[in-house]
Amino acid sequence: MANNTSQHIMNTSATLLGFCLFVITSLHISNMIETHLLDEFTSVIAVLLTFSCIFSFVAIRTSIKEKENRFETYADYLFVIALIGILIIILLITLNFLK
Repeated sequence: MANNTSQHIMNTSATLLGFCLFVITSLHISNMIETHLLDEFTSVIAVLLTFSCIFSFVAIRTSIKEKENRFETYADYLFVIALIGILIIILLITLNFLK
């Protein structure tokens, strides 16, 4: 393993993917019309986290060091972008409740 972060990225991405799916389900159950944009944005973040999990898994399973480093880097970047997206989601949910 190059950096040994792939396992941590995969585990945390899968957990945060569950959080995104919970947010999407909660928005659908509450039937909030004004959160349609939030629903779509959360779906995009869920896709990013899914690809982060996939790239982490491939980085763990490959035996070629160059591919391992490349896939781990992809997973890392997607994970950071998704984390920033989750921060935005949390801020939007908080602002929605403060209204």
